[in-house]
Amino acid sequence: MEEEEGFLAEIRAFLAEKLTPELRAAGRRTVGTHSQIDACRVWHRRLYERGWIAPAWPVAHGGTGWTARQRFLFDQECAANDAPILFATGMRSIGPLLIAAGTQEQRERYLKPILNGDDLWCQGFSEPGAGSDLAAIKTRADADGDHYVVNGSKIWTTGAHHANRMFALMRTSQGARPQEGITFLLIDMDTPGIKVEPIIGFDGEHEFNQVFFDDVRVPMANRIGIEGDGWSVAKQLMRFARSNNTTSGLLRRAFRGVERLIALNRDMPDEICLRRSAVEIDIRSFESFELRLLTEGRLSGDDEIASSLMKSMASELHQRITELGIEAAGPYGAVAGHLNGNTSPLADEAAHATRKYFSTRAASIYSGTNETHRNIIARSLIDLRSA
Repeated sequence: MEEEEGFLAEIRAFLAEKLTPELRAAGRRTVGTHSQIDACRVWHRRLYERGWIAPAWPVAHGGTGWTARQRFLFDQECAANDAPILFATGMRSIGPLLIAAGTQEQRERYLKPILNGDDLWCQGFSEPGAGSDLAAIKTRADADGDHYVVNGSKIWTTGAHHANRMFALMRTSQGARPQEGITFLLIDMDTPGIKVEPIIGFDGEHEFNQVFFDDVRVPMANRIGIEGDGWSVAKQLMRFARSNNTTSGLLRRAFRGVERLIALNRDMPDEICLRRSAVEIDIRSFESFELRLLTEGRLSGDDEIASSLMKSMASELHQRITELGIEAAGPYGAVAGHLNGNTSPLADEAAHATRKYFSTRAASIYSGTNETHRNIIARSLIDLRSA
C-alpha cells in the first residue's frame, strides 16, 4: 500500500506540473479517438521525455516496467486530470506488432520515431465495399522487382491527414479463400501517388479520410510476415488494438463530461440522475474486469477472447454513457451549436455531449463489429463445451 501511494504521488505531481490549462481543456473537449492534434503532440513529447509514453511495452523497447495495476492506475489518473487522448495508433497497435513480428531492421527503423512522436501512423484496412468484411479488399499490390506497386483506395482512414506512415492490407493474389492472398505492408505517406481526401463526420469532426493509391511504389522490405499471409498478421495486430482502444480511462473521460453537464443543470430530471448512478456502477464493474484481465496478462495481444470481450463491452458502455449525455443535454444539445459562441457553460457542455454522442455511434463497428466479436466468444464457448 505504501509503495502504491508513492507511485500515485509521483504520477499526480507530474500531471500537476505538466498538464497546462490548455492541455486539460483539449482533453475535456475531445470528441473522437484523439484530442486536438497539437495538444496530442505536446503531451506525447512530455510523456516521452519522462519515460512514460509506452507503459505496456517491454522495457527493452522503451517500456516503463510498471506492473499491470500501475498501468491501470496511470490511465485512471490521466483520465481524472483531463489529459489529452493521444493520437496513438503507433503506440497501441503497430508498435506492439513490430516488437512481436517485425524484423530487426523494421524495429530499428520504426520504434524510436513511434516513441518520440516523430511518426504518426494510420490504419489502411477498410475499403469501399470492404468495411467489416475485410477479406473482400481489392486494392492491389503487384510485385515489380524489389517493390510492390499499389493501386486502389482505403476509406474511413482515421487520422490519415495527420499521419506520415500507414500500415495496410493489400491484395497480392487471389486464393481459394478470400483471406488468402492478402499482404501486410508499411507505407510512407509522402510516397508519390498517394492522395488523401477528407470525410467530415456527422459530428462535424474531420477524423476520417479516403486515401487513394495511384502506382504507389512500396519496398518489399516494408512487408510484415510473408507475402499472402497478411490476414494472420492483421489478426494479431487487431488483438492488440481491441484490447486497448477503449479502456476504462476513456470511459471515465466520457462520464466526467456527463457529470459536468448534470452539475450545471439545476433542473435535471431525477430519472437522469438515477441512470447516472446505474451507469457508474457499470463503469466500476468494467474497471474491475479490465484490471483482472491486465493482471492475468490476457491483454498482451495473444488472447483473442479477452480482446473481443474488452472491445464489445467497452464500446457498448461508451455508447451508453454518451446516450445518457445527450439526454441530459436536452434541448440545449440541439441549439447550442448554433449560438455563434454566445453560450453559457451549460450550452457548451450540451454541444459537446451532442458531438460525442454522434461520434460514438461507430464504436460498435470499428475494430470489427460487435456481432463479429460475439461470434468469436460464442465459438470459444462451444469449443469449451466440446472439449
